[in-house]
Amino acid sequence: MKLTTRGHYSVKALLDLALQPGGGPASVRAIATRQQLPAPYLEKLLIEMRQAGLVKSVRGVQGGYQLARPPAQISLGQILEAVGEQVDPLPRHSPDTDQAEDWVTLTLWHRLHDKLRDALHSISLEDLYFDAKSRQATQGETPHFIV
Repeated sequence: MKLTTRGHYSVKALLDLALQPGGGPASVRAIATRQQLPAPYLEKLLIEMRQAGLVKSVRGVQGGYQLARPPAQISLGQILEAVGEQVDPLPRHSPDTDQAEDWVTLTLWHRLHDKLRDALHSISLEDLYFDAKSRQATQGETPHFIV
C-alpha cells in the first residue's frame, strides 16, 4: 500500500483540527499555512471529508472546519476511504485456475488486505496525536505539530 498525497494531506488536516483548542473551527487557510499544504487542494479534500461525516463546516468570520466527532472516534481507515484512497496491497489479480499455488498466493493477499484494512480502522486520530507527541518527547524536541 502506498499513501498518496491525497491521503497524507487529509490525515495532516484532520490531525491539525484535532489539535484545535476546544475543538473549535479552523479556516482552510490557517490549516494550509500550519501544515504547509496548498489551500485549494486542501479545500477539496475537506469537502470530501465533510460529505463523509468526518468534519463539519462552520459559517461566519470565525468559521471554518472542525471535527464532527472526537479524535478517538475517527480512524485512519475512515479518513483514507473518505478521500478515495485505495488500501489494496497489490493490484487486482486473477488466479490461473490450473495452478494451486496461484490460489494460495491469492488467498494470502486477500488475508493481508483484510488485516491491513482492520489495522487502518483501528488507528485513531487520537493515537496519531499521542504517537507524534511521544516521538517528539523522546527526541527532546519542543512539541509542535506540523505533521
